Amino acid sequence: MDGKISTAAEAGENDAIPRVHEVHARSGSEPRLDGLRAGATKPVADKSPARWAYERIILYIRNFEEQLDNAHEVAMGFTGGDAGVLRIEGIGYFDPDIVTFYGSDGSGARTQLIQHVSQLNVMLRALPKPQPDDPPVRIGFRLVADLDEE
Repeated sequence: MDGKISTAAEAGENDAIPRVHEVHARSGSEPRLDGLRAGATKPVADKSPARWAYERIILYIRNFEEQLDNAHEVAMGFTGGDAGVLRIEGIGYFDPDIVTFYGSDGSGARTQLIQHVSQLNVMLRALPKPQPDDPPVRIGFRLVADLDEE
């Protein structure tokens, strides 16, 4: 308890707003919830499973990118099978239960992953930029800005 007195409405709202708790060996690796205003503060019950998964993935992508140096960009590794990785260039959802990732694979071929939220399993990876002299592309910050505009 933080010692703060809450109204009944605030207490009910606090119960409906999502929370995150993680412990890491290195300080600064924890996902941040700040920066998402409208999207992340709506009660979970008011969102579809796809929307809720989409918002949380965005938080993890943005946090992962904040820890990358300028030589790397975020990509997503596939678990199970030999599908490789997808350099994340976009993410979306289709209510009520589909999340979609857009990007390119290691050879530069356009790639799209369509996944049901019950099968969602995302591994973020740091990949060297395709063009070392270009600035890194940071999709997480664009995704957060899009949520904040809604």
